Amino acid sequence: MNARTEIERAMRAAAPHALVETVRDALVAAYDARSVQVLLADYGMTVLRPVGAAPEQDRVLSIHNSPQGRAFGSQRPQEEPAGDGGQVERHFPVTVRGERLGILSVRLPADAVTPQIREELAHVADLLGREILVADRATDHYRRARRTNRLTLAAEMQWQLLPARAFTAAEYAIGAQLEPAYAIHGDNFDWASDGDHLTVSVTNGWGEGIQASLLSNLAVNALRNARRAGIGIADQAALADQALYEQHRGHAHVSTLLLRFDLATGEVGAVDAGSPQLWRLRGGAVTRVELDAQLPLGMFEESQYVTQSLQALPGDRLLLVSDGVYDAVSPQGEAYVERGLARVILGTRLLPAASVPGAVLRELADYRAAETLDDALVVCIDWFGRQGSDG
Repeated sequence: MNARTEIERAMRAAAPHALVETVRDALVAAYDARSVQVLLADYGMTVLRPVGAAPEQDRVLSIHNSPQGRAFGSQRPQEEPAGDGGQVERHFPVTVRGERLGILSVRLPADAVTPQIREELAHVADLLGREILVADRATDHYRRARRTNRLTLAAEMQWQLLPARAFTAAEYAIGAQLEPAYAIHGDNFDWASDGDHLTVSVTNGWGEGIQASLLSNLAVNALRNARRAGIGIADQAALADQALYEQHRGHAHVSTLLLRFDLATGEVGAVDAGSPQLWRLRGGAVTRVELDAQLPLGMFEESQYVTQSLQALPGDRLLLVSDGVYDAVSPQGEAYVERGLARVILGTRLLPAASVPGAVLRELADYRAAETLDDALVVCIDWFGRQGSDG
């Protein structure tokens, strides 16, 4: 049995909370590793925190200004000299289908680092990511490691509800981020894909704190329930609208934007039921995609919704943004949508979809130049289209 197979079996047999220790022991035995560290990105996607480190070793590393952060941002292994005696430290991205989780750092004797060992360690990092996602269902160990501060209860509910923050498929790549990450209220995103379609939604629950989070939870689960029954997005909106109205009788509502992509053709169905906006970068030009405005979910009894048709072309970049983004103002009172949003969409055109939301939100924070309690959400979709099709 080779080292890779032994490590894989050890990880699969490990207790959910003990993955890091299991990987560390296996890499020491197989490759004479001098140290092994697993770092996870925090909820704000600003720092990397070590998993299972002793208190004196529990120091955070910047995602934007460290070798580990450069490996995380570029999604390519990075190497640097380490310690005495000719050792090197190699940093491997821990990523699952586009979802960037963190970094596996392994310190080895320099003369032991061969191309084959680099390849095997990269495979270990990939496998570790998948095992962490599975282990997350049974332990809080990795969720605790992702926190630099305590989440508010509303934020805890929202993050628990969310899918992955990034995903990559042959036809598209998608990324999303929420701010303020540790105190989010009602903004939420969701997506799901099968062999034929990708469905994406952005929701914004009315109100603040727990009230907004509860509204978004009800709306997202109602939309999921309808989607999983094989219902189209107009009827998904209608059924979620009924669920919200039955609970709140019109006294609370949820703004929602629903998109459904046909993966073979690039045809997009859209239902605009509230405040989230859709922007498109196509051929170097940034435009807002004007959609037919319909009623927010839960405002009136038995509202009817209509699907509008769009066409995504290979090379398109679509951004879904909440009102906390486009309604933000500078200290001089200038709206971000008028001065900054198109510029930052164009300025981030070379970044991968997973990196764009964070870049937009950082630029937004600089534009506001002040703390805000408003939720801000960005979802970025890069459309590649299906090879051999017209979409």
